[in-house]
Amino acid sequence: MQISRRDLVRSSAAVGGVAAIGGLGLADSAVAAGPLKLTTAKKVLTKGAPGVTGWRPIVTGPGERHSPRVGLGVAAKKGRARRRKSLLAFAQLSDVHICDAQSPMRLDNLDRGDDDNNHDGKIDGNGLFRSAWRPQEILGVHVADAMVRKINQIGRGPVLGQKLALALQTGDNSDTTQRNEIRWNIDVLDGGTVQVDSGDKTKFEGVIDNDPAYYDVRFWHPEGNPTGIDTVDMPRAEHGFPVVKGLLDAARAPFEAQGLKVPWYAAMGNHDGLFQGVTAASADTRTRAVGDQKKVAVGGVNGFRTVTADPARQELTRQEWVEEHFTTTGKPVGHGFTTDNRKKGTAYYTLDKGVVRFVVLDTVNLNGKESGSIDQAQFKWLKSVLKASRRKLVILVSHHTIETMDNDLTGIVDTKPRVLGTAILPVLLESENVIAWVNGHTHRNQIWAHKRKGGKGGFWEINTASHIDWPQQARLIEIADNRDDTLSIFTTMIDHAGPAEFDDDLTDPTKLAALSRELAANDWQEQQGGDRRGKRAARNSELLVPAPAFLLKKKKKK
Repeated sequence: MQISRRDLVRSSAAVGGVAAIGGLGLADSAVAAGPLKLTTAKKVLTKGAPGVTGWRPIVTGPGERHSPRVGLGVAAKKGRARRRKSLLAFAQLSDVHICDAQSPMRLDNLDRGDDDNNHDGKIDGNGLFRSAWRPQEILGVHVADAMVRKINQIGRGPVLGQKLALALQTGDNSDTTQRNEIRWNIDVLDGGTVQVDSGDKTKFEGVIDNDPAYYDVRFWHPEGNPTGIDTVDMPRAEHGFPVVKGLLDAARAPFEAQGLKVPWYAAMGNHDGLFQGVTAASADTRTRAVGDQKKVAVGGVNGFRTVTADPARQELTRQEWVEEHFTTTGKPVGHGFTTDNRKKGTAYYTLDKGVVRFVVLDTVNLNGKESGSIDQAQFKWLKSVLKASRRKLVILVSHHTIETMDNDLTGIVDTKPRVLGTAILPVLLESENVIAWVNGHTHRNQIWAHKRKGGKGGFWEINTASHIDWPQQARLIEIADNRDDTLSIFTTMIDHAGPAEFDDDLTDPTKLAALSRELAANDWQEQQGGDRRGKRAARNSELLVPAPAFLLKKKKKK
């Protein structure tokens, strides 16, 4: 029997949803008004208990207060809420992974290496291939638009009330460095008509379509079984995935994206610069990208199927990827990238907003591998920027975390030794003006304190979850001068504008984003990796930092 979407929701809600909603409460009275009520300080979306089919609904839970964190040895002084002055508020979006799910470059067949093939409740692989295919990947642009809508709706820093000055996109904005993917990413943030479709514009050609010749039971088929085939796919049979007839056409249909109402800036991620985020582009991959042969593994047998070729799937060099950001209707033109970046093919730059200087790094090693590092020229540039920023609060921005900047691979694109995170960290700790490093890559909410040896101070590393995987969140960040020799960095998680429950409406892109969230929450491979929402203190937090000397001098002059 094929379970309909409506039956699935009813069964799951009956078993798990009602109980989970029963204890709903509010974080505090301050949440009742203003932009804070539109964030996870008011309510959080979590996974409910599985229903009879195994499907988990999305349920609402109580909001979360901002937890003070004093890991840099700085006390949270009483009365700071009355004294503080807001300096800046901005949004961070990360790991959107806008995906051309019909591309010959997809490695969907490798995803099977991380399935529960023994049916013992355990994933067979080590997680290496679980991102090769995701049931929700056809809806990435709808999630991005829904997040844009939520950021626009909030409009201000939820704690301090200052207008959002900008939005930062911290890499993996596309999924496999194809031109059409990065165009869709830019277009959805700019606003206007967006259509995520490639190849044959009259039908979907990929592993989840209903072509009986390539029906693979190990993938979710939202349209149900092809004619003449009785076997129900594993996601529906074993994990409660629904039938959503019409989804493949709805996902490819054009819609009007709202576009960010604030200037937005981009950083490069490994999926933006490397084939599948891992391999340096080559003559072979460039030819395959625009060709018509797609790898498949039906019934465990590797082979190829013919799909419609599309020149828009061209793989981009770093210089070409940067150049795409100058074809835009949004602000600013180039989205942070400069004339120098265009000329030299680099992707790092600085951005000043008031007293705050953002230092945007390019941590992608184009020699290959998913982890990051920087080249020697960029390291030299970084040190010169820090030296010239003595009257600025410095926030680094990148795709990779410090820990994942361990990629020393050389020889494919360049031969010079790479600079790793372990070499960058002590340089940053020498500068009292560095207060934070904002990044992505891990698809998990995390915050680490990097403290100077022998005394107080240092900076916070703020790592934010992805749009493609559960929990599909972004982060709002606010900087405040507490006027007591300390600064506070407030971080607030936000869920996108999609409702908690998809109501079968395939015509509304925001409701398609809600379906994407449900699919992400029920991705059976992701269940093995723990909760990507992260620990409580890595979500809504107040991070205390000592104020640098130049701010203290300003106060004395007054």
